[in-house]
Amino acid sequence: MANEHKIDINKRESLGKKGVKQLRREGMIPGIYYSPNSESSTPIVISQGDFHEAVKSGARIFNISVGEKKQNVLFKSVQYHPVTDEILHVDLYGIKMDQLVSVNIGVELIGTPKGVIEEGGILTQGIADLEIECLPNNIPGNIQIDVSDLSLGDVLRVQDITKQKNVTIKTNEDQIVASITQAMKEEVVEEEIIDIEDEEGDSIEGDSSEEQSEEQNKNNKEESNE
Repeated sequence: MANEHKIDINKRESLGKKGVKQLRREGMIPGIYYSPNSESSTPIVISQGDFHEAVKSGARIFNISVGEKKQNVLFKSVQYHPVTDEILHVDLYGIKMDQLVSVNIGVELIGTPKGVIEEGGILTQGIADLEIECLPNNIPGNIQIDVSDLSLGDVLRVQDITKQKNVTIKTNEDQIVASITQAMKEEVVEEEIIDIEDEEGDSIEGDSSEEQSEEQNKNNKEESNE
């Protein structure tokens, strides 16, 4: 069952760019609350402190008060500043506990593949999260996938993931989740470098021989004139 966490929000009166910038300077995060049927939306504001506490709680469902009515919501999207990682905007979507919701959850690979231990391969993770559909109370913290049996050359796709109880995976079934690939051979690179150095060395020696030949001819002409 998904954890729940209560957060305090307030209706936002400042709607213009100047007002939003002022809110951020005051340590507040502007956002939008969307009703469960998406027929209405309300500008909101949440403090940086309350947001970080909500994230630390590990909850996926949050309890808020919209006017005098309590509502369960999900964080549907969080916008970050590309340089400072400051939180710029959040979207909260109202949900009904008896209706399916679509969310993204993290993928955790567990175990060490035998293709890595015995065959010297490299484990590559293809995706970091999966889109799932389930009832709000069935949202898992993440999906763990055991990759211990993967050998060199094996590819694990979404369609290979063990079915989760009360959860439907919506991500494309052909999407690669993990693969074991051959490690690059450094010897090949070193041989290429040596070959290049040899070619350059031959070129330098050739140029030096031509210069010595021209110098010898010049000396011979000077001796003949004398």
